[in-house]
Order: sequence, then C-alpha cells, then structure tokens
Amino acid sequence: MAYGNPDFELYRLPEEHRLLREAVRQLAEDKIAPRAAEIDETGEFPHDVHTALAKAGFNAVHIPEDYGGAGADSLATVIVIEEVARACAASSLIPAVNKLGTMPLLLCASEDLKKQVLPPVAAGEAMFSYALSEREAGSDAAAMRTRAERTEGGWLLNGTKCWITNAGVSTYYTVMAVTDPGAGARGISAFVVHKDDPGFSVGAKERKLGIKGSPTCEIYFEDCEIPADRIIGDPGTGFRTALRTLDHTRLTIGAQALGIAQAAIDASTAYVKQRRQFGQPIGDFQGVQFMLADMAMRTEASRQLVYAAAAKAERGEPDLTWVSAAAKVMASDTAMAVTTDAVQLFGGYGYTKDFPVERMMRDAKITQIYEGTNQINRMVMARNLLK
Repeated sequence: MAYGNPDFELYRLPEEHRLLREAVRQLAEDKIAPRAAEIDETGEFPHDVHTALAKAGFNAVHIPEDYGGAGADSLATVIVIEEVARACAASSLIPAVNKLGTMPLLLCASEDLKKQVLPPVAAGEAMFSYALSEREAGSDAAAMRTRAERTEGGWLLNGTKCWITNAGVSTYYTVMAVTDPGAGARGISAFVVHKDDPGFSVGAKERKLGIKGSPTCEIYFEDCEIPADRIIGDPGTGFRTALRTLDHTRLTIGAQALGIAQAAIDASTAYVKQRRQFGQPIGDFQGVQFMLADMAMRTEASRQLVYAAAAKAERGEPDLTWVSAAAKVMASDTAMAVTTDAVQLFGGYGYTKDFPVERMMRDAKITQIYEGTNQINRMVMARNLLK
C-alpha cells in the first residue's frame, strides 16, 4: 500500500459490523430500554429480554455455526454486548455470561461435549454460567477448595462457589474444582454441571448495588455426581483454561462498560440541552461543556482499545493477555468516571431514581470488580510487561 493513497477503511468497522450494531440497537431501544428501570427496581431476571435476544439470535452470537450458532467473531460479540448494555447493563450479562460460560468448552472441550451442550445455548433454550470464585478464593482463585473425585462412572463434586452470575436461571455451569490437592494450580480441572444433576443446588440471591436483574448466587455441590464425559479437557488443565478464558471474556466486560458510559453520555447531553439556569441551557456553560467533552473523549478512547483487543483475540495474537486486561481496566474506570460525572451534571435530579444516571453509576461499579478486579488486572499487565 502506497503511503500517498491510504486505505481509510483500516479505521472503520466493516459493513457487516455496522449493520449488526444497527440491528442490536434497534432491538435494544424497542424491547430492552423501556424495561431497564423496572428490571432494576424489581431485581427480577428479564425472561422477556432473553426471549427477544434469542429470537433475534443475539443471546449467544459467539457460538460457531457447527453448533447452531451465528459464528460471530470477537468484535461482533463485543458490539452486541455494548449495545445491549447501553439500554440495560443487567440484560447485557445474557450474551456476556453465555460467552464466559462456554468459552472454556470452545477452547478445550471434546467435540462430543460441545455438541451436547452448545446447541441448546445457541438456540436460546439454555444459558451457561461460570463458577471459579469462592469466598476465600476470589483474586487468589488457585486457593479454591471445591473438590472433584473420580468415581466408577464419572466425578463426584463437593464444595461451594460464590458470586455466580445468572445462577438459578442458567442450565449449565462451567465449574473449576481441585482434582489433585497436592499439585496447586496444576491440580485444578474444569467440568460442566447441569442444573438437574443430583447434589447441585443454588443459594439465595445476593442483595447488590447494581445489575440487579442478573441474579448472583452461591452454588453448592453435595456429592454432586456427573458423568465422566463432562470434564473439559484433560485433568489438571482447568486453571490454565480459566486464565485463557478470561483473556477472551474480559473484553466483554470492557464492552459492557462502554455501553453504560455511552448511555450516560447520551442522557447527559440531552439533559444539559433542555435544563435551564440563569436564563440559558446549562449546556451553554463552559464548565459543563468541558465535562461532556472529557466524558466522550475517554469513552471513545476506551472503545478503540476494546475493539482493537477484540481483533487481537480473533487473530490469536500473543499479547492478548495484556491488551485484554488493559481494555477491561480502561473501559471500566472510564464508565465509573463518566457515570459519576453524569450524576453531577443532573444535579439533585441525578441522585433520584426519576432519571437513569444513578442506575448507570451503580451498574458501572461492578465492571471494575468482576472478571478480575482492576488492581489484579494491573498486576497482570505489569507482569506481562516485565517478562
């Protein structure tokens, strides 16, 4: 390519991705946004939203065509989650957690296991959750105590997992458990548990600050027996699979954060145009304009990093761990700052539930915490730089 004749399409989404954004945005504005405040208020999982997403094929777009899915690439998946989060952060966890739960299978599972559990998720007949954390093994996930022991017919699980997103509404759960207690992280394996497996149960919902329409619960394994073919990959590879999964799915949290931040910018821009003080719209004041400019600038910079990271994930580039962590941290820190500024721009009204920005601020906070706190992700980035 000659430098005098640049291909400007390098910095523009392909047409199919732009059309996808339009389609998801239309569905989100029609079916999801009108429900967002009610979902937050009641704390009930939005089954109607799941149905609408599944009908349009947006509930698990990342699942390959071989298993009944759309086979969407990483960038397309990010766009879907971003646009749903722009309407309702809790609802965006439907496509996001379906990817989180199924990514270990796509990376490491046998073909038979993939064919067994992925088609129902692609069809919208089932959802998938991911179970790694425990009360005493959050950031230090390798310290987990949940055990899996071999039996004649398969595996017997005992233990407790916590902070499990969409627990109770999901059909399948990817579960990390210790199979070799003396081997540390190399003694952890990954399994698929079905909600109807004997010995599996779900605890009460956590009472949360935000994303209230997405249930978060503990899950319990009491002599929970699963068949031998439900192990993901070889024994002892589970922790490595978990880390590889997060390299791909931290991007989805970055996308969720982008959607929340963009929604706050949209609401704030509309508000400062119509809210009048001292005889003029408050958007005419330079202090307000500077706030809006910074909000939009940081969000767009975060978007470019998330999209670039998604492209790297699709290409399987070696620096995916670093860039995925960076995208998640930058986007989530941005979402928290932007939504806090949005509440400030709305003044006293922003502190009430009559306007959506207080919900957005509450929802934004979790993006700095789950799939690795931003402090842990900064450690990940630094260690990759110092290798």
